[in-house]
Amino acid sequence: MFAEGHADKTMRTVSPTGRPRPLGPLPKPADWLRNILHGTAGRLPPGSLFRGVPSERATMAKKIKHHSLTGRITLPLMFRAFANVRRNRGAAGMDRESIDAFENNLEDNLLALMRRLKDGSYKPLPLRRVHIPKGPGQTRPLGIPAVRDRVAQEVVRLLLNPLFERLFHDDSYGFRPGRNCHQAVGKVLELHQQGYTYVLDADIKGFFDNLPHAVIMAGVAAEVADGNILDLVERFLKAGVMEEGVFQPTTLGTPQGGVISPLLANITLNSLDWRLHDAGFRFVRYADDFVVLCRSEAKVQEAHDLVQGHLTSLGLTLSAEKTKKTKFREGFAFLGFVISAWSVAMRPKAVEKFKTKVRELTRRHHNLDAGVIRKLNSVIRGTANYFATPFSSVGNLFRGLDRWIRMRLRCMKYKRKSLADNGRYRLVHFRRLGLLFLSDLRPPPV
Repeated sequence: MFAEGHADKTMRTVSPTGRPRPLGPLPKPADWLRNILHGTAGRLPPGSLFRGVPSERATMAKKIKHHSLTGRITLPLMFRAFANVRRNRGAAGMDRESIDAFENNLEDNLLALMRRLKDGSYKPLPLRRVHIPKGPGQTRPLGIPAVRDRVAQEVVRLLLNPLFERLFHDDSYGFRPGRNCHQAVGKVLELHQQGYTYVLDADIKGFFDNLPHAVIMAGVAAEVADGNILDLVERFLKAGVMEEGVFQPTTLGTPQGGVISPLLANITLNSLDWRLHDAGFRFVRYADDFVVLCRSEAKVQEAHDLVQGHLTSLGLTLSAEKTKKTKFREGFAFLGFVISAWSVAMRPKAVEKFKTKVRELTRRHHNLDAGVIRKLNSVIRGTANYFATPFSSVGNLFRGLDRWIRMRLRCMKYKRKSLADNGRYRLVHFRRLGLLFLSDLRPPPV
C-alpha cells in the first residue's frame, strides 16, 4: 500500500468536461497515465506499481467513448461550418457549384444536407483532381470536394476536434487551435538553445496518399462509438476522385485539400508523438512534417529506428531520399525555412516559388496599372507575413527581392530591360503607385 498523503499525486481521471483531473500522488507510471489520457486503460497492467491501489481507482480509467455525436448536428452547427468554409474560400468541386451559388439558397441547402447527414443517406461526390506545382518538374495532387461536401466535412471536424484535441501531444503544432508554424519553428530554436544539436529531419513518403484507411478508422474509432459518424468519415475517405473525366476509386490515403484531412493526419500520427515522448525524445511536428532533436549522433540513429519501426506498423515509411540525420549547425529545412545554428532563412524553394508568382503578374506584354500593383501587393504581403518574423534573417534577401521586383515592373512599363530605366522610373514613383516593399514589412530583429 502507498503511504497516506502519497496516493493522490500523479493519477488522473476524466472530469465531466473531458479534461484530466488530478486525484493525488502516486509513483510516476508513464504508460499507465498515457493510456488514461488516451482512454485505453481499462485495467492495471501486470506487475504495475498500482497493484495496491483500491479497485475503484482502477475502474476510473475505463474507456469512455462518445456515442451520440449525430444528435449534436444542428442547424446552428451547419451555419458555423459553412461560415468556416466560406472564410477559407476555395474552388468549386466536381459539380462546379461555387460557394456563392451554394449561399444563394443557404438555409434550404443546409437543412437538406443536415437531414442526409443525420439519417445516413448522405453520399459525397468524387473529388475534383487538380495538380499544383511543387518544384521543378513536379506537382502535388489536390482533391477538391464539392462545396456541400466541404461543409459536411467541416461539420464532422467540428464534432471530432474537441474530442481529440485533449489527447494530442504539446509538441504537435499543425492545424490546432491557437498554434501555428512560427510557434513550431520557435520551439525548434528553443530546443537548440537547450543543447539539442543533432537533428533527424524526417519526411514520410507520400503520407497523405499512402495512409491506410483501416489505420485512420482505427484511430477515430478509439474515441468514437457513433456508427453514423464513423460511416461518414469512411465515406469521405472512399469518395474517389475525378480526373479528366475518369473516376478513380480511393482505397488509400486522405486527399490533400479535404477539410477533415489535417485532423485525420493528427489522429494517426498522435501515436508516433507519444512513442517518441515515452522514449525520451524531443521533437516538433507540424502535420506530417517533423524533426526529432537529440544531444548525440547515436540518439539520432535510435530515433530514426524508432520512427521507421512505428511508421511501418502504420503501413508507412520514411523517404530515404528526403530524410536525413544532420547537425544543427549544418542546417535543415523545416516549414519553408532553412534553420541552422547561425540563422533562420527563407528556403530557396520558397524564394523560387515567390519569384514564380511575381513573374506571372509582371509579364512584359502586360500594362503596369493599379490592378497589377494590387495583386502584387497581396503576394508581397503574404510572403512577408510568413517569412518576416523576429527570429528570421531575411533583411538582405528582402532588399534584393525588392530590387528584382522593381526591375520587373520597369520592364513592364517600358517593354524592355535597360539599366537606363532605373533613372527614368525611380523608387519614389513606385511608392506613389502604392507598391509594398518586403524590406518595409520586416519587423525589427529580436
